[in-house]
Amino acid sequence: MNTQSNNNNNSTPIVFTSTNRLDVQDKYLFNYEVGSGTYGMVYKADDKKRPNNRVAIKKFRSTKEGEGLSLTACREIGLLKELSNENIIKLQDICLNPKEKLLYLVFDYAEYDLFGIIKYHRENPGTPCTEQTIKSLIWQVLNGIHYLHSHWVIHRDLKPSNILVMGEGKDVGVVKIGDFGLARIFQSPLKPLNENGVVVTIWYRSPELLLGSKHYTRAVDIWAIGCIFAELITTKPLFPGKEKDPKFPSLYQDDQVEKIMRVIGKPTPEIWPDIKHLPEWKRVLPVEAYPNTLAKCVGIDEKSSAYDLLAKMITWDPSKRISAQEALDHPYFKEQPLVNTNAFSCFKTSSIPYPPRVSISTKKKRDFDEQ
Repeated sequence: MNTQSNNNNNSTPIVFTSTNRLDVQDKYLFNYEVGSGTYGMVYKADDKKRPNNRVAIKKFRSTKEGEGLSLTACREIGLLKELSNENIIKLQDICLNPKEKLLYLVFDYAEYDLFGIIKYHRENPGTPCTEQTIKSLIWQVLNGIHYLHSHWVIHRDLKPSNILVMGEGKDVGVVKIGDFGLARIFQSPLKPLNENGVVVTIWYRSPELLLGSKHYTRAVDIWAIGCIFAELITTKPLFPGKEKDPKFPSLYQDDQVEKIMRVIGKPTPEIWPDIKHLPEWKRVLPVEAYPNTLAKCVGIDEKSSAYDLLAKMITWDPSKRISAQEALDHPYFKEQPLVNTNAFSCFKTSSIPYPPRVSISTKKKRDFDEQ
């Protein structure tokens, strides 16, 4: 890949030019806001020139005068302009608004995400997610991540809300990994990647990150996929730790580390030799030992191939974690039901039970009414 890291002060800055000077609202009809975060807002919209082409538009918050484009936006654009895979979200257009000093990124629109799918099954316990759907979703996530890893990219923020699923057209049931604001190119031998501070949402953050590792690898993504795999099976987060005050982000999160230890046991130098070199290792030393209860927590047979795959993802030592390539070749995906690249193949398109993403205002009202 030709994308350059922005960490080197001597590197040539990435310059983005717009081939079409039309205002974003001249090109797209905005429907409603479907998401928001520290970066800005995401809107569902229609392409005015292609009425049947629904898109998602990410609007970045304005920066202070003279700051230019945010590093997050530059990183996301730089990567997505070069990445091309069926399980990676496609960047369709880039719109700059000089008057408002705002940047808009235009993507494929996906009707569903794993957060909504998991929430549906949690609220409807009589209709658990089928093994065929789970297997398809996880295989497609691994396929997208294998593509990233083979091109020296770590996503670093995998969680259910960042894994989208197409709901219409020829791509129905196809997974699209999104939100590349924290994604990074890495090299071999690895450069330190901890200069950005905290990465990965806490529930999906790997042990090496929590214990302050300065060098980390593709394995951080595999840990997160393992957490998502377990959550699809149980509809509950595997490690729902309570984060310390987010205004003062810290790598070490004692509640999160304890949640992990209560499920897979206490880490020791015998099972993870390099743990002795991690800055926060001493905080774990006085903690009592716990038995490994992963199979019980997830409710699957320890002798099953599903458990074998999960256990190889959810393991303390990142060097012993299964790779995306190895996971794709795991026996779990060769057993019945076989993988289908349409995660919704067990439904008729008109009867997909999952609620599509709704406007933020509608969601807030619905959540309020449910309280």
